[in-house]
Amino acid sequence: MASFIIQVPNNLRTFSVSASSNGSPSPMSRGNQGGPVILELPLDKIRRPLLRTRTNDENKVKELMDSISQIGLQVPIDVLEVDGVYYGFSGCHRYEAHQRLGLPTIRCKVRRGTKETLRHHLR
Repeated sequence: MASFIIQVPNNLRTFSVSASSNGSPSPMSRGNQGGPVILELPLDKIRRPLLRTRTNDENKVKELMDSISQIGLQVPIDVLEVDGVYYGFSGCHRYEAHQRLGLPTIRCKVRRGTKETLRHHLR
């Protein structure tokens, strides 16, 4: 059995926590319509459809690598889940820093979307 500690600011009204032991973290597919949830997702499960059109600032990636190594990721990346597939459109520097550090997962703020929402992000 795993245990964890969550520190929540006193002024936070609501938040969601979800866990899965079957290797496929998708609380949104279970009817969760309450907004984004924070999940630790495997890097290889996040599609980066804009990867070829964007370049990262090398210094920023290195600074993030140092920070993540010392204190961990402080701000999760935003991920859109459409039909069980995760798409990352922000957090490019944080994502790359995790890759270079060899970290298998990254903390994500996941919200559910439709195919139309996905098409909007791809424009």
